[in-house]
Amino acid sequence: MNTVRQDAPAGISWWFVGLALTTALLTTGLIVFGAVVRVTDSGLGCGSEWPLCHGSLIPPLDNLTAWIEWLHRLFAVLIGLFGLATLAAAWRAYRQRERTVLAFTVAAALLFAVQSALGAIVVIFELPPTFVTLHLGTAMLLLAALLVATVAAWHSPVARPRDQVTVLAYANAAFSLVIILTGALVRGSGATLACTSWPLCMGNVLLPLDMGQAAIIHMIHRFAVGALGVTLLILVWQVYRQRTEALVRGLAAGALLAYLLQAGVGALYVLSVAGAEWGAAHVGMAAVTWGLLVVLSTVEALNTGEIRKSRETSGEWNIQSNPA
Repeated sequence: MNTVRQDAPAGISWWFVGLALTTALLTTGLIVFGAVVRVTDSGLGCGSEWPLCHGSLIPPLDNLTAWIEWLHRLFAVLIGLFGLATLAAAWRAYRQRERTVLAFTVAAALLFAVQSALGAIVVIFELPPTFVTLHLGTAMLLLAALLVATVAAWHSPVARPRDQVTVLAYANAAFSLVIILTGALVRGSGATLACTSWPLCMGNVLLPLDMGQAAIIHMIHRFAVGALGVTLLILVWQVYRQRTEALVRGLAAGALLAYLLQAGVGALYVLSVAGAEWGAAHVGMAAVTWGLLVVLSTVEALNTGEIRKSRETSGEWNIQSNPA
Protein backbone atom coordinates (compact mmCIF):
# COMPACT_ATOMS: atom_id res chain seq x y z
CA MET A 1 0.00 0.00 0.00
CA ASN A 2 1.37 3.43 -0.97
CA THR A 3 1.02 6.23 1.48
CA VAL A 4 2.05 9.83 1.13
CA ARG A 5 3.71 11.41 4.12
CA GLN A 6 4.52 15.05 4.55
CA ASP A 7 7.70 16.31 6.11
CA ALA A 8 7.50 18.08 9.44
CA PRO A 9 5.46 21.28 9.03
CA ALA A 10 7.51 24.35 8.25
CA GLY A 11 6.86 27.64 9.93
CA ILE A 12 4.89 26.38 12.92
CA SER A 13 3.99 29.15 15.33
CA TRP A 14 4.81 27.44 18.61
CA TRP A 15 3.62 30.58 20.39
CA PHE A 16 0.17 29.99 18.91
CA VAL A 17 0.25 26.24 19.63
CA GLY A 18 1.18 26.88 23.25
CA LEU A 19 -1.53 29.50 23.72
CA ALA A 20 -4.21 27.39 22.00
CA LEU A 21 -3.33 24.28 23.98
CA THR A 22 -3.25 26.22 27.26
CA THR A 23 -6.64 27.74 26.48
CA ALA A 24 -8.01 24.27 25.68
CA LEU A 25 -6.71 22.91 28.99
CA LEU A 26 -8.19 25.88 30.84
CA THR A 27 -11.50 25.28 29.07
CA THR A 28 -11.46 21.69 30.29
CA GLY A 29 -10.87 23.04 33.78
CA LEU A 30 -13.78 25.44 33.36
CA ILE A 31 -16.04 22.55 32.33
CA VAL A 32 -15.08 20.68 35.50
CA PHE A 33 -15.58 23.85 37.55
CA GLY A 34 -19.01 24.22 35.97
CA ALA A 35 -19.80 20.68 37.13
CA VAL A 36 -18.72 21.67 40.64
CA VAL A 37 -21.13 24.61 40.45
CA ARG A 38 -23.97 22.26 39.48
CA VAL A 39 -23.31 19.42 41.93
CA THR A 40 -22.96 21.87 44.84
CA ASP A 41 -26.18 23.67 43.79
CA SER A 42 -24.23 26.90 43.43
CA GLY A 43 -25.69 27.87 40.07
CA LEU A 44 -27.71 30.62 41.73
CA GLY A 45 -25.11 31.38 44.38
CA CYS A 46 -25.10 34.98 43.19
CA GLY A 47 -28.88 35.05 42.88
CA SER A 48 -30.31 35.90 39.47
CA GLU A 49 -27.77 38.70 38.95
CA TRP A 50 -25.12 38.82 36.25
CA PRO A 51 -22.35 40.04 36.11
CA LEU A 52 -22.82 41.33 39.69
CA CYS A 53 -23.11 38.98 42.68
CA HIS A 54 -25.71 40.06 45.23
CA GLY A 55 -25.36 43.63 44.04
CA SER A 56 -21.56 43.88 44.24
CA LEU A 57 -18.49 42.86 42.29
CA ILE A 58 -17.23 40.59 45.10
CA PRO A 59 -19.57 38.15 46.90
CA PRO A 60 -20.18 38.17 50.67
CA LEU A 61 -17.32 36.50 52.55
CA ASP A 62 -19.63 34.11 54.44
CA ASN A 63 -21.53 32.82 51.36
CA LEU A 64 -19.77 29.69 50.04
CA THR A 65 -22.13 29.03 47.11
CA ALA A 66 -21.75 32.64 45.98
CA TRP A 67 -17.96 32.28 46.00
CA ILE A 68 -18.13 29.06 44.00
CA GLU A 69 -20.30 30.71 41.34
CA TRP A 70 -18.21 33.91 41.38
CA LEU A 71 -14.92 32.00 40.98
CA HIS A 72 -16.46 30.11 38.07
CA ARG A 73 -17.21 33.44 36.39
CA LEU A 74 -13.69 34.69 37.15
CA PHE A 75 -12.24 31.52 35.59
CA ALA A 76 -14.31 32.21 32.46
CA VAL A 77 -12.86 35.74 32.28
CA LEU A 78 -9.34 34.27 32.46
CA ILE A 79 -10.13 31.96 29.54
CA GLY A 80 -11.49 34.93 27.62
CA LEU A 81 -8.18 36.72 28.03
CA PHE A 82 -6.21 33.67 26.89
CA GLY A 83 -8.65 33.29 24.01
CA LEU A 84 -7.99 36.85 22.85
CA ALA A 85 -4.25 36.23 22.98
CA THR A 86 -4.72 32.99 21.01
CA LEU A 87 -6.82 34.79 18.40
CA ALA A 88 -4.18 37.51 18.05
CA ALA A 89 -1.44 34.87 17.63
CA ALA A 90 -3.50 33.05 15.00
CA TRP A 91 -4.16 36.25 13.07
CA ARG A 92 -0.51 37.19 13.12
CA ALA A 93 0.87 33.76 12.18
CA TYR A 94 -1.77 32.19 9.93
CA ARG A 95 -3.98 34.79 8.26
CA GLN A 96 -2.02 34.57 4.99
CA ARG A 97 -0.68 31.03 4.90
CA GLU A 98 -2.94 28.69 6.90
CA ARG A 99 -6.54 29.82 6.95
CA THR A 100 -7.79 26.57 8.52
CA VAL A 101 -6.05 27.38 11.80
CA LEU A 102 -7.38 30.92 11.78
CA ALA A 103 -10.93 29.79 10.91
CA PHE A 104 -11.16 27.39 13.86
CA THR A 105 -9.62 29.95 16.21
CA VAL A 106 -12.25 32.51 15.15
CA ALA A 107 -14.92 29.84 15.62
CA ALA A 108 -13.61 29.27 19.16
CA ALA A 109 -13.84 33.01 19.89
CA LEU A 110 -17.44 33.10 18.66
CA LEU A 111 -18.34 30.01 20.69
CA PHE A 112 -16.85 31.61 23.79
CA ALA A 113 -19.09 34.64 23.25
CA VAL A 114 -22.14 32.37 22.84
CA GLN A 115 -21.19 30.36 25.92
CA SER A 116 -20.85 33.53 27.99
CA ALA A 117 -24.27 34.73 26.83
CA LEU A 118 -25.83 31.36 27.66
CA GLY A 119 -24.20 31.49 31.10
CA ALA A 120 -25.83 34.86 31.72
CA ILE A 121 -29.20 33.53 30.55
CA VAL A 122 -28.91 30.51 32.84
CA VAL A 123 -28.38 32.82 35.83
CA ILE A 124 -30.86 35.57 34.98
CA PHE A 125 -33.67 33.12 34.18
CA GLU A 126 -32.78 30.83 37.11
CA LEU A 127 -31.27 27.75 35.50
CA PRO A 128 -33.74 26.57 32.82
CA PRO A 129 -32.63 22.97 32.03
CA THR A 130 -32.58 23.54 28.26
CA PHE A 131 -30.13 26.41 28.54
CA VAL A 132 -27.99 24.54 31.09
CA THR A 133 -27.62 21.76 28.50
CA LEU A 134 -26.86 24.25 25.72
CA HIS A 135 -24.31 25.97 27.96
CA LEU A 136 -22.43 22.70 28.51
CA GLY A 137 -22.72 21.71 24.85
CA THR A 138 -21.28 25.05 23.73
CA ALA A 139 -18.38 24.64 26.15
CA MET A 140 -17.62 21.25 24.58
CA LEU A 141 -17.73 22.75 21.07
CA LEU A 142 -15.41 25.54 22.25
CA LEU A 143 -12.98 22.91 23.52
CA ALA A 144 -13.23 21.08 20.19
CA ALA A 145 -12.55 24.21 18.12
CA LEU A 146 -9.43 24.98 20.15
CA LEU A 147 -8.17 21.41 19.80
CA VAL A 148 -8.79 21.34 16.05
CA ALA A 149 -6.90 24.63 15.62
CA THR A 150 -4.01 23.31 17.72
CA VAL A 151 -3.71 20.03 15.83
CA ALA A 152 -4.06 21.73 12.44
CA ALA A 153 -1.18 24.03 13.34
CA TRP A 154 1.37 21.29 14.07
CA HIS A 155 0.26 17.91 12.68
CA SER A 156 2.06 16.66 9.58
CA PRO A 157 -0.52 14.54 7.71
CA VAL A 158 -0.10 11.06 6.30
CA ALA A 159 -2.17 11.12 3.11
CA ARG A 160 -4.67 8.27 2.87
CA PRO A 161 -8.27 7.78 1.73
CA ARG A 162 -11.14 7.72 4.20
CA ASP A 163 -11.66 4.24 5.62
CA GLN A 164 -13.34 2.44 8.54
CA VAL A 165 -11.06 4.03 11.11
CA THR A 166 -11.88 7.53 9.89
CA VAL A 167 -15.63 6.91 9.97
CA LEU A 168 -15.43 5.23 13.39
CA ALA A 169 -13.43 8.16 14.80
CA TYR A 170 -16.04 10.65 13.59
CA ALA A 171 -18.93 8.51 14.83
CA ASN A 172 -17.42 8.00 18.28
CA ALA A 173 -16.71 11.70 18.68
CA ALA A 174 -20.30 12.58 17.76
CA PHE A 175 -21.66 9.85 20.03
CA SER A 176 -19.49 11.11 22.90
CA LEU A 177 -20.99 14.60 22.57
CA VAL A 178 -24.54 13.19 22.49
CA ILE A 179 -23.85 11.30 25.72
CA ILE A 180 -22.51 14.45 27.38
CA LEU A 181 -25.72 16.26 26.43
CA THR A 182 -27.92 13.42 27.69
CA GLY A 183 -25.95 13.52 30.94
CA ALA A 184 -26.73 17.22 31.24
CA LEU A 185 -30.39 16.40 30.58
CA VAL A 186 -30.32 13.84 33.40
CA ARG A 187 -29.05 16.50 35.78
CA GLY A 188 -31.32 19.24 34.46
CA SER A 189 -34.47 17.09 34.63
CA GLY A 190 -33.79 16.04 38.21
CA ALA A 191 -33.20 12.41 37.21
CA THR A 192 -29.76 12.03 38.81
CA LEU A 193 -31.00 9.82 41.64
CA ALA A 194 -33.95 8.28 39.83
CA CYS A 195 -31.94 5.04 39.89
CA THR A 196 -29.77 4.61 42.98
CA SER A 197 -28.43 1.16 42.07
CA TRP A 198 -25.91 0.30 39.36
CA PRO A 199 -25.77 -1.04 36.67
CA LEU A 200 -29.48 -1.95 36.90
CA CYS A 201 -32.22 0.40 38.01
CA MET A 202 -33.83 -1.26 41.02
CA GLY A 203 -33.43 -4.65 39.37
CA ASN A 204 -34.84 -3.64 35.97
CA VAL A 205 -32.89 -5.08 33.04
CA LEU A 206 -34.73 -2.99 30.44
CA LEU A 207 -36.11 0.54 30.65
CA PRO A 208 -38.01 0.95 33.95
CA LEU A 209 -41.27 1.99 32.30
CA ASP A 210 -43.20 1.57 35.54
CA MET A 211 -40.91 3.87 37.55
CA GLY A 212 -41.64 7.19 35.91
CA GLN A 213 -40.09 9.53 33.36
CA ALA A 214 -37.03 10.40 35.46
CA ALA A 215 -35.93 6.76 35.70
CA ILE A 216 -36.40 6.33 31.95
CA ILE A 217 -34.24 9.40 31.21
CA HIS A 218 -31.59 8.14 33.62
CA MET A 219 -31.43 4.67 32.07
CA ILE A 220 -31.41 5.96 28.49
CA HIS A 221 -28.22 7.80 29.43
CA ARG A 222 -26.71 4.62 30.87
CA PHE A 223 -27.62 2.57 27.80
CA ALA A 224 -26.06 5.25 25.58
CA VAL A 225 -22.87 5.16 27.66
CA GLY A 226 -22.77 1.37 27.30
CA ALA A 227 -23.22 1.65 23.54
CA LEU A 228 -20.31 4.11 23.36
CA GLY A 229 -18.15 1.55 25.11
CA VAL A 230 -18.92 -0.99 22.38
CA THR A 231 -18.19 1.44 19.54
CA LEU A 232 -14.97 2.57 21.24
CA LEU A 233 -13.79 -1.03 21.51
CA ILE A 234 -14.46 -1.47 17.79
CA LEU A 235 -12.56 1.75 17.05
CA VAL A 236 -9.52 0.67 19.07
CA TRP A 237 -9.58 -2.78 17.44
CA GLN A 238 -9.66 -1.26 13.94
CA VAL A 239 -6.97 1.30 14.79
CA TYR A 240 -4.57 -1.41 15.94
CA ARG A 241 -5.37 -3.45 12.82
CA GLN A 242 -5.05 -0.65 10.26
CA ARG A 243 -2.79 2.04 11.73
CA THR A 244 0.87 1.94 12.66
CA GLU A 245 1.28 5.54 13.86
CA ALA A 246 1.94 5.79 17.59
CA LEU A 247 -0.07 9.04 17.74
CA VAL A 248 -3.27 7.52 16.37
CA ARG A 249 -2.95 4.36 18.46
CA GLY A 250 -2.24 6.39 21.59
CA LEU A 251 -5.24 8.66 21.04
CA ALA A 252 -7.59 5.71 20.52
CA ALA A 253 -6.30 3.84 23.57
CA GLY A 254 -6.38 7.03 25.64
CA ALA A 255 -10.00 7.70 24.67
CA LEU A 256 -10.96 4.16 25.72
CA LEU A 257 -9.15 4.52 29.04
CA ALA A 258 -10.80 7.92 29.70
CA TYR A 259 -14.18 6.38 28.84
CA LEU A 260 -13.66 3.52 31.31
CA LEU A 261 -12.75 6.02 34.03
CA GLN A 262 -15.77 8.12 33.10
CA ALA A 263 -18.11 5.12 33.36
CA GLY A 264 -16.54 3.98 36.63
CA VAL A 265 -16.78 7.42 38.18
CA GLY A 266 -20.39 7.65 36.97
CA ALA A 267 -21.18 4.45 38.85
CA LEU A 268 -19.55 5.87 41.99
CA TYR A 269 -21.59 9.04 41.57
CA VAL A 270 -24.80 7.01 41.69
CA LEU A 271 -23.70 4.64 44.48
CA SER A 272 -22.48 7.56 46.62
CA VAL A 273 -25.94 9.15 46.25
CA ALA A 274 -24.67 12.02 44.12
CA GLY A 275 -21.38 12.70 45.89
CA ALA A 276 -20.22 16.09 44.62
CA GLU A 277 -16.61 15.01 44.01
CA TRP A 278 -17.69 12.08 41.82
CA GLY A 279 -20.11 14.24 39.87
CA ALA A 280 -17.40 16.76 38.97
CA ALA A 281 -14.92 13.99 38.11
CA HIS A 282 -17.55 12.31 35.90
CA VAL A 283 -17.99 15.45 33.81
CA GLY A 284 -14.23 15.96 33.70
CA MET A 285 -13.56 12.47 32.34
CA ALA A 286 -16.37 12.93 29.80
CA ALA A 287 -14.64 16.10 28.59
CA VAL A 288 -11.30 14.26 28.34
CA THR A 289 -12.91 11.43 26.36
CA TRP A 290 -14.53 13.95 24.02
CA GLY A 291 -11.30 15.92 23.64
CA LEU A 292 -9.21 12.85 22.74
CA LEU A 293 -11.80 11.73 20.19
CA VAL A 294 -11.85 15.23 18.67
CA VAL A 295 -8.06 15.18 18.35
CA LEU A 296 -8.18 11.71 16.79
CA SER A 297 -10.90 12.82 14.36
CA THR A 298 -8.87 15.91 13.45
CA VAL A 299 -5.77 13.84 12.74
CA GLU A 300 -7.85 11.54 10.52
CA ALA A 301 -9.47 14.51 8.76
CA LEU A 302 -6.07 16.03 8.06
CA ASN A 303 -4.73 12.71 6.80
CA THR A 304 -7.69 12.23 4.43
CA GLY A 305 -7.60 15.84 3.24
CA GLU A 306 -11.07 16.62 4.64
CA ILE A 307 -9.33 19.36 6.60
CA ARG A 308 -6.72 20.81 4.26
CA LYS A 309 -3.43 22.42 5.17
CA SER A 310 -1.70 24.80 2.82
CA ARG A 311 1.34 23.43 1.00
CA GLU A 312 3.39 26.35 2.20
CA THR A 313 2.79 25.49 5.86
CA SER A 314 2.88 21.74 5.51
CA GLY A 315 6.04 21.31 3.46
CA GLU A 316 6.67 19.27 0.34
CA TRP A 317 5.13 15.82 -0.18
CA ASN A 318 7.33 12.75 -0.24
CA ILE A 319 6.18 9.37 -1.49
CA GLN A 320 6.92 6.40 0.72
CA SER A 321 6.02 2.84 0.00
CA ASN A 322 4.80 0.62 2.81
CA PRO A 323 3.59 -2.98 2.70
CA ALA A 324 -0.17 -3.37 2.64
